[in-house]
Amino acid sequence: MSGPWAGQGQKGVAGSNPKVLGNIIPNPKLKLLDQVREVMRLKHYSIRTERCYGDWIRRYIRFHKLRSREELYQEPKVKVELFLSDLAVKGQVAASTQNQAFNALLFLYREVLQHPLEEVNAVRADRPVRVPVVLTQAETRRVILAMTGVTQLVVKLLYGSGLRLLEALRLRVHDVDFGMKQITVRDGKGAKDRYTPLAESVIPVLREHLEKVRLEHQEDLQAGYGAVYLPGGLERKYPKAAVDWRWQYVFPARDLSKDPRSGVTRRHHLDEATVHRAIKAAVARVGIQKTVSSHTFRHSFATHGLQSGADIRTIQELLGHSPREITKHGNLLLRLRTALN
Repeated sequence: MSGPWAGQGQKGVAGSNPKVLGNIIPNPKLKLLDQVREVMRLKHYSIRTERCYGDWIRRYIRFHKLRSREELYQEPKVKVELFLSDLAVKGQVAASTQNQAFNALLFLYREVLQHPLEEVNAVRADRPVRVPVVLTQAETRRVILAMTGVTQLVVKLLYGSGLRLLEALRLRVHDVDFGMKQITVRDGKGAKDRYTPLAESVIPVLREHLEKVRLEHQEDLQAGYGAVYLPGGLERKYPKAAVDWRWQYVFPARDLSKDPRSGVTRRHHLDEATVHRAIKAAVARVGIQKTVSSHTFRHSFATHGLQSGADIRTIQELLGHSPREITKHGNLLLRLRTALN
């Protein structure tokens, strides 16, 4: 496929790192959106991506007022271009949102309908150039000290290890190596694993936190629960791993909940919104006027590393950037270091 969206792949949604499988023929007895879900689950897409793609496909069908499956095959290239152009022109959506919609339709036609799209030429949404928000070391300390409990510990890892928020929340107990003072980030962006440092100052409080989590896990087991979600086919391959302490989330949710896919009641990881609210409240409390998000601490990790004389490429590798991203962000960081000096 060539054109404006050539090589986009399945990007634009956090956690969308499907394992590569051959063509899957969906069950013909299922409705279209049920077929989409079936194929996405067989390819191990995250539930976030599943919901997102489902929403875009519904919007696409409503936009063209399609009443039958056959209509999806009639001039699909034109239909997709009209839909994407409308998002950019009338909807004024961000470029990332438009790409997300395109990826959903690409998946629908290629994986479910077995009718790959030809070159798509739609009006592109503008992609504004943003500079990252970075806190000074003093500001970072003030915000973290204004937080308490589990959310404070999460933010300490975001800053001390340069993690994305979901990378921190999806950590399992065996991903934390106190002896090596490192964290293993598994299946990060681009479906790649990597190591990142574990700040020594965080170790005592993290050990104490994990001891509390272990006790909670034991209580769950005694109550007939304690099985955690396992990625891919691990649950079938290792039936007992779901209740193994090593596979439990470092930051489990406060309450048990029903898995929307399997129907099993278990403890998921801490909700992102909980951390976002805690950061927002802490920033307001200390009176910092910058727009601070969870990603700000990751940018600050990189910037403060540069200020300390760390090598740019090493920092980019710790952040988990691809070679293309390393070049792109490396140039930005080089300019940033020059300004700092």
